[in-house]
Amino acid sequence: MEQSLHSAENDAIDKLSPTKVLSSQQNDLKQAIRTFCLAHRQDEHAVFLIEGDAGTGKSIVLNSIFNEIQSLSRQKEKNSPFYGMQNYLVVNHPEMMKLYKNISEQFPYLKKKDFERPTTFINRMQKAGKRADILFIDEAHLLLTRSDKYNHFEQNNHLEELIRLSRITVVVFDEKQVLKFKSCWNRDLLKKLVGPYPVQTYFLTQQFRVQANADVQEWISAFCQKIIRPMPAKQTFDLRFFDDAQSLYDLLCRKNAEHGLSRMLATYDYSYKLDGHDHFIHEGRFHLRWDRSKPDEKLPWAERPDTIEEVGSVYTVQGFDLNYVGLILGPSVLYDASTDGIRIDTSKYEDGAAFAGRDGLTDPESVKERIMLNAMNVLMTRAVHGLYIYAHDPALRRKLMEIQAERDYASSRATKSPVPEA
Repeated sequence: MEQSLHSAENDAIDKLSPTKVLSSQQNDLKQAIRTFCLAHRQDEHAVFLIEGDAGTGKSIVLNSIFNEIQSLSRQKEKNSPFYGMQNYLVVNHPEMMKLYKNISEQFPYLKKKDFERPTTFINRMQKAGKRADILFIDEAHLLLTRSDKYNHFEQNNHLEELIRLSRITVVVFDEKQVLKFKSCWNRDLLKKLVGPYPVQTYFLTQQFRVQANADVQEWISAFCQKIIRPMPAKQTFDLRFFDDAQSLYDLLCRKNAEHGLSRMLATYDYSYKLDGHDHFIHEGRFHLRWDRSKPDEKLPWAERPDTIEEVGSVYTVQGFDLNYVGLILGPSVLYDASTDGIRIDTSKYEDGAAFAGRDGLTDPESVKERIMLNAMNVLMTRAVHGLYIYAHDPALRRKLMEIQAERDYASSRATKSPVPEA
């Protein structure tokens, strides 16, 4: 019953809806994109870059301006400069694509064909000899930076082809969310590709997802740079560490019953294959199945109520909000006593697809570590109200429990009333 009361606020469609009220900074960005599109509508090519950390609302602004322009391009009155334009939105993320297509059903001026995966769009437009007027690209850090014949992409770079096939390209990009060798983005590569064209960049800075004080956000950021800071002060955002994964999961299930949209996640350190069989994560008393691949399922993984009985990966939750996250840091995330910080063991990472195709990489090992830290950052920044962490490595688990005990002791000392003088 409680979960149904929260269904509206937990609906990803509502969170990404084009009718969602934007902040003043987001409205400024939306106006900047509109102005840029009008100023460059006669150019051969122009690029608008939207950057910002996870949770700053990049996709919300992108969807809002896309919907506004699509409405104007198809209105009965022909007095808008956007009228008759052929515009599309692409995203190289199957779960996000489900969400965009679900949203399109609510608005008569949107069509499902307005949304495509990048390879499909490139191959279709190239075959037809056409190009888009305005192309909106969400999660551009997931675009391919090399050919991938298995997925029918034979050119060198997704973004390069997408710019070529559009007059104006509006791009959402976050270097901290690069997850694969074949999508090995960095700022230098991005700058090289967009350099020949008129470019405007806008950085979103205000955090909307993680409802925590700055010390929590700074702690997460430092942890994903292999630094363990003292535990943040107690606050409304519920950050906790656990020495037992099952106890963590029990609490998460209670949070899900009360608030909904609470899920278990894990670093990709546990065996998983698309072989039709279930694969499980075992940590002491904890025993739960990895998420099942359901490409035909209409709802994204994060929104399906049955997935409280699964463990999600970075690929199922990237781009989505969760109320509470239970995160298992697997065998690749270790405590380093020499630095009093984190050490990453790249040999323990089970995501073989992430490291496929190292050709052209000057230092594959450092890129591997960066990808793994990026994935951890994505997982740790999904939660709106609380993040619960269990570490597989006993030494890291002890370290986390130690800084939690230090925080709790300091907090209890601070709240004790002073003893009155005699």
